[in-house]
Amino acid sequence: MTISSSFDLANGTKIPAIGFGTWQSADGQECYDAVLAALRAGYRHIDTAAAYGNEESVGRAIADFLSESGCSRGDLFVTTKLWNSDHGYEQTKKALDVSLKKLALDYADLYLIHWPNPLQFRDCWKEKNAESWKAMEEALGEGKLRAIGISNFCERHIDALLETAEIRPMVNQIKLCPGQTQEKLVEYSKSLGMVVEAYSPLGTGGIFSNDFMKSLAEKYKKSIAQICIRWSLQKGFLPLPKSVTPSRIAENAAVFDFAIDDSDCEKIGSLTGLDIKQARNPDEAPF
Repeated sequence: MTISSSFDLANGTKIPAIGFGTWQSADGQECYDAVLAALRAGYRHIDTAAAYGNEESVGRAIADFLSESGCSRGDLFVTTKLWNSDHGYEQTKKALDVSLKKLALDYADLYLIHWPNPLQFRDCWKEKNAESWKAMEEALGEGKLRAIGISNFCERHIDALLETAEIRPMVNQIKLCPGQTQEKLVEYSKSLGMVVEAYSPLGTGGIFSNDFMKSLAEKYKKSIAQICIRWSLQKGFLPLPKSVTPSRIAENAAVFDFAIDDSDCEKIGSLTGLDIKQARNPDEAPF
């Protein structure tokens, strides 16, 4: 694999095998600089969301990179997401148009329902997801989207969506990192033809003080972050590492010149005591 390698989505769309995450990248110069640094470092897959509040900065960085690099829009893969307050048929159509305007793009490569069971619609989440999905299917047919998927969906949410969906979700983006492997959900998503994306692939900090991970960094002559990202790739996930530091952005992409032994991969997956904040239960999330 290389940074230009890709996975095939169910509809034949190719999605770069590593993406650049922008969650918690502050709108304005911070996000703009980070996305531009990522694109210059070779990333071609940028992940944002309406809820991140930074789509305009992402779009500005993309436009400037295309201008300076000679790359075409088709060389990039841009993901954004539907926020909880916009669930429903008409609301989803409007929300997508707003995101595209902020991104200054004619289309998004991937659009995800960000959460399956928003607090605002907790008594009718199945119906609202079905309505949003219909709008997304139509946008796919209209060329506003190249692929559609879901985020933070568990098995029960997927099953409910499939009751009315004409097109199966092509991606499920969930929290995956050492100490948070969600094996059953991963296998279920894959069994339905989805590519599984890993957000927060570096966990929440505890991984960097783990003695075993330190020993692996020494063994493979790589950083702990690189070990985490490479582990994610070898598990068949699509990792979305995030940083706002140019050197770390580049370092996180340099994970294609080594491989982790199978026994080490297994140990990484079974690590405990990493102070990893576990993935939220979507049915109990306070938003």
